[in-house]
Amino acid sequence: MNLDLLLAYLQNKFRDELFTIGLYQSVLSFLVACFVAIISIPVVIKISELKGLMEKTGERRAHTTPTPTFGGIAIFAAVLISYFLWPSIDQTDIYRTNLSIVGMTILFFVGIKDDLVGVDPNKKIFFQVLPALILIFFGDLKVDYLYGIMGFHHIAEIVSVLLTCFIFIAVTNAINLIDGIDGLAAGIATIASATFGAWFLLTNHFAMACMAFTLAGALVGFLRFNFSKTSKIFMGDTGSLILGFMLSFFAVRFVNLNTSFRFDPTAFFNAPIIAVVVLIIPIFDTLRVFTVRILAGKSPFSADRNHMHHILLDNGMSHMGATATLCGISLLNTVLFFVLHRNITNTESVLILCGLFALYMMASFLLKMRALVITTHPRRRRAVMRRAIQNAFEGRNTRKLIDYL
Repeated sequence: MNLDLLLAYLQNKFRDELFTIGLYQSVLSFLVACFVAIISIPVVIKISELKGLMEKTGERRAHTTPTPTFGGIAIFAAVLISYFLWPSIDQTDIYRTNLSIVGMTILFFVGIKDDLVGVDPNKKIFFQVLPALILIFFGDLKVDYLYGIMGFHHIAEIVSVLLTCFIFIAVTNAINLIDGIDGLAAGIATIASATFGAWFLLTNHFAMACMAFTLAGALVGFLRFNFSKTSKIFMGDTGSLILGFMLSFFAVRFVNLNTSFRFDPTAFFNAPIIAVVVLIIPIFDTLRVFTVRILAGKSPFSADRNHMHHILLDNGMSHMGATATLCGISLLNTVLFFVLHRNITNTESVLILCGLFALYMMASFLLKMRALVITTHPRRRRAVMRRAIQNAFEGRNTRKLIDYL
């Protein structure tokens, strides 16, 4: 990344009156969304306490007291109010962002029902696909170009529709699965929204930028209570479904807009890789957990304490420490990729991501072994460690190796 060119580009942008208006709208949207979330969450907490709408404690729960779980209501309200306050100066994406509100509303009501009484998994998947199809067919939003990854460029219409639906389902469920400790899903989503929003803003896609910064502002307001000791609240499935859908929307639109990289100096030739790197923690964690469960002969959707955030907690980290670690890794990977990406082909980037995933798997294995030792009585630690390693690496006990992963 050439910093001199970047600074010159930014100086030139600030002389553009349209960009200045878009910047003001994005900043105001962020602040208003944050404010709305902060003033509405205490109301949600009070109603949840009065009506007994609390998430109970349990073996897989990271909290020790019943906690309200409808923070997604405040996030949804904050996004709606702050986004629609301003007249849009960008007609390119205004229809698509309006369609994203339609999809978000559908998932909002699905999430409310799921938090209250539960939703059948098949129905849940259907209602994740439905908003994606609305954006695909009404908003013409799909991934139809693969930037030469593994030799693939333009792909067939049906393949692009299926791939785009898969992206929405995968990212939505990935965000839902990492929402297991304070601040993690919201922190990752805030970093991702701000990253995508900055690019949308700098390339004059103001409606997308305003939407991205609106979501980031709502999440910052939510985090103030998610980390609180006296007025804690969780986002619930209502919030995680909304977050996953909106991040999918930003990622697909980001990839979609960068196909002009041959002619536009502000576009990236490796946009799909950047989208994966920005969401690297939820993607890697979901892929790892699903792989381990399938190899162990379990359903990939079966519940356990095998996520990386659970492993970090078992190693003695606090919620804030585990969240800061994983968000820091996500931010570091994003920054390093933006600095180093120009001399790396997309196929090479995919291979590097595969190597990073292998390191992620190894790190999780070592941390699980360390957690096992920590929780064992000091006199028995050496014997337990030796037995665990022997069981894990004996050919006839392959499943035990998988369980330790």
